[in-house]
Amino acid sequence: MIKTFFGTGTLDTSAAFLAALIIGVFFGVALERAGFGSSRKLTGVFYFEDMAVIKVMFSALITAMLGLAYFQALGFIGPDELYFMPTIYGAQIMGGLIFGVGFVMGGWCPGTAAVGLASGKLDALIFLGGAILGSIGFNELFPVVRPLYTWGSRGVVFIYQTLNLSQGSFALIFTLIAVACFWGVEFLEGQRGKATPKGYGKFLTSVSVGLVVLAMGFTLLPGTPLPSGGRASGEESILAQVEGGRDHFEPEELADRLMRGEPNLLVVDIRPPGEYQSFHILGAVNIPLSKMPKELAPYKNRGVIVLYSNGMTHPAQARDSLYRQGYGNVYLLTDGLKGFMERCLKPVSLRSEPLSPEVAARVRAWRAYFIQAAQVPAAAAMVAPPSDQLPEPLPGLVDPPWLARHLGQPWLKIIDLRSQPEYNSIHIPGSLRLDVESLRGLVNGVPSMLLPPALLAGQFSLLGIHPTDLLVFVSGGKFHDGTLAGMACERLGHRRYAILQGGMGAWLAAKQPLDARLPRVVPSRYPVSSKDDFTVDYQRVLKAMQEKTTIILDVRPADYYHGKKTDEARAGHIPVAINRPYTEDLVKAEQQVRLKPVKELAGAYEKTISSRDTPVIVHCRTGHQASQTFFVLKRLLGYKNVYYYDAGWTEWAARLELPVAPMMNK
Repeated sequence: MIKTFFGTGTLDTSAAFLAALIIGVFFGVALERAGFGSSRKLTGVFYFEDMAVIKVMFSALITAMLGLAYFQALGFIGPDELYFMPTIYGAQIMGGLIFGVGFVMGGWCPGTAAVGLASGKLDALIFLGGAILGSIGFNELFPVVRPLYTWGSRGVVFIYQTLNLSQGSFALIFTLIAVACFWGVEFLEGQRGKATPKGYGKFLTSVSVGLVVLAMGFTLLPGTPLPSGGRASGEESILAQVEGGRDHFEPEELADRLMRGEPNLLVVDIRPPGEYQSFHILGAVNIPLSKMPKELAPYKNRGVIVLYSNGMTHPAQARDSLYRQGYGNVYLLTDGLKGFMERCLKPVSLRSEPLSPEVAARVRAWRAYFIQAAQVPAAAAMVAPPSDQLPEPLPGLVDPPWLARHLGQPWLKIIDLRSQPEYNSIHIPGSLRLDVESLRGLVNGVPSMLLPPALLAGQFSLLGIHPTDLLVFVSGGKFHDGTLAGMACERLGHRRYAILQGGMGAWLAAKQPLDARLPRVVPSRYPVSSKDDFTVDYQRVLKAMQEKTTIILDVRPADYYHGKKTDEARAGHIPVAINRPYTEDLVKAEQQVRLKPVKELAGAYEKTISSRDTPVIVHCRTGHQASQTFFVLKRLLGYKNVYYYDAGWTEWAARLELPVAPMMNK
C-alpha cells in the first residue's frame, strides 16, 4: 500500500517540502517544454488558433483519473491517502469566475506565470504581483466575503454520485468526452490552417483507442471505496457537529465504558508527559499533539477515539485537525479532565446536591475503579519472578505440577481462555478469564485480525497485568486459543508467557486444586508499545511467492488447502504454499489437547524446512490456527525467521487480483 504525506499527516515535514520542490521543478520544465511559458500560446485557445491548453488539460485529467482509479481498485493506494477538495458552491463559482477573467485578461494562470517568470517574461511578473496583492486583499476582506466563501458547503461530493452513476461508468463517459475533444480541436486547428505533424493521426488514433480500452477495463473492476471521512468533511459539517454536541463524549458514559473494558475505545491524554504521569484517567494513553497523526493512523475510523486535556481548547483543535484529515471517529471529553474528576470522581459526601442511591452507587464504583486502583504502589504490583523459578525456555510450556507449585505467587497471572460458563463453574484458583476473541477485531477491512497494540494493552490493563508478570494461558478444547493469546503478548513484546500443556483437561486429570470464586482484580497501566516485527501483509507474501526464497506454510486442513472445501471468497491455496495442517502437531487423549513432544515436532519440520535460518511465513484463515504453528516453530523449535500472515486466506481469497492454486471457484 502506497503511503502519502497527506495520509500520514506529514505534509508539514521537510521531506514533504523537498518532494514538492522536486515535483515543482519537473512540472515547470514540462510546462516550459509544452510552450506554456508564452502567454500568446495560452490565450490562443480563446481564438481557436492553438488548442494546446485543451489537449494538455484533458491529458492530465484522464491520466490522473484512470491512474488513480486503477491504483485504488487494485489496492495500491487507499482513498484515505488522498486529499479530496470539498465542494463549496459560493467560493468555487466566484473563484472560477475571477480565475477565468484573469486568465483571459492576463494570459496566465498562477502555475504558468511562474514558468513565464523563470523565462524572464515581464507580464508574468506583473501577473504574479497582482495575484499576491489579490491574496492579501482577500485576507483583509475575509470577514466581509465570508458568507459567500462558506455558502453551499457540501463537504466532499463526487460527480458520479451526483449523476447517480458508478465510478466505472463515469470514467468511461469522461474518457469518451476527452477523446471527442482531442479530435474536435484537431479539426478546429485544421480549419485554421495549422499543419499537423506527420503520423500524428495514427498516434491520436492509438491513444484514443488505448484510453477507451483502459476506461472500459475499469468498469469491470470493483468500485473503489470512498474516503473514510465520507461526504461530511467541510467546515459546515464540523460546525454542525459542534452545534449539536455530537463531537462530545460525556464523562459518565466514558467511565462506564472504560469499566466495561470495551476493546474498541481509545482514550488519549494529550497533556505533557509529566502531567500524564502525575495522574490520568485509568486506561488512557499519552500521545503528544505533534505525534498524533502518526500514532492514531491505525485507529482511523476504527472504534472510538476520545481526546482530553485539562480543559477543552487543545482537544478541540486536535479534533478539528483530525477531522479534516478524514477521521470521523474522534470525540472530545466534555469539560476535559477537570469535568471527569468533578462529575465522576468527586466523593458523594462533598456534592452540593444530594444524589439518588443509584447515582451514588455509580460514583462509588467509579472511585473504586479509577482512584483506588491507581493508588496501588507500583513497586507492590510489579514484582518480578525469581529467575530460578521460571520455566525454560520462555515463551514455552508448563505442566500442571509446575503450575500447582507456584499458585499464589504475586508475579504469576493465570489466564483462563475457556467459555464463561465453564470458567464460572470451576477454574484454577486465582485465574482470570479472558475471551480470546476480544483480542481480535476488524483491522484494515479484514475481520478477526489481532488488535493493534493500544487496544491489546487496554485488555492487559483490565486484567491487572504488568510487564514483569509471567502469564500462563489455560485453554479448553483448542490448544491454539493459548497460542493466539500468546500472539498478543508477542505484539506487545511480553515474552514472559507460557501455555499449560494439555490445558484444563490436564489440570483436572492431575487432580490439582480447583475454585469457583472470582478473584479480585486491580487494573494496571500496561504500557503501549509494539514489538511486532513478525506480522506480514499480503504484499510481503506475494513477493515471497514470486522470489521463492521463503517457505509459505498453509496450516489449514487439507480439504481447504486443496480447494475441496471453502468458506471464503475463493477455494484453493497460495501458489507454492506447502500444507501442514496444524492438527498434525497435536495429540488428543482423555479430554486433553496437547502438543506432540518437541523432539517429534523437530523431526517432522526438518523434513519441510531444512534450516532454522530459512524464512517461513505461516498462515491459516485469520491467524488463529497459524498462531500455534508460529509458537511451535519460533518458540519451541528455535526457527529464527518465522513470520505471521495474520489476514491469511480470508484476505488473500477476497483480493481477486492475487493468484490462487488450484483455480477453483466456490
